[in-house]
Amino acid sequence: MDQQDLKLSRELIYSYKKRLEKEILERSMRLRMPKNKFEDIIHNNNELINLKKALEQLETESEPNNKV
Repeated sequence: MDQQDLKLSRELIYSYKKRLEKEILERSMRLRMPKNKFEDIIHNNNELINLKKALEQLETESEPNNKV
C-alpha cells in the first residue's frame, strides 16, 4: 500500500470506530445504563478492540515509510 492508501484506510477505520462508539453510547443512554457499564462495553467490545489493533497496525506500517 502506498501512503495515500494507508492514510485513507486509517481515516475510514477511525471514522467507523468513532461511529460505533457513539452508537454504543447513545443506546446505553437510551437504556439508562450506568456510565461505568457502557464504558466497560466500549472497552471490551471485540469489534472496537479489532479496530484499535487495525489502526495500530496501519500506524506501524506507515512509520517506516515516513522515515524514507
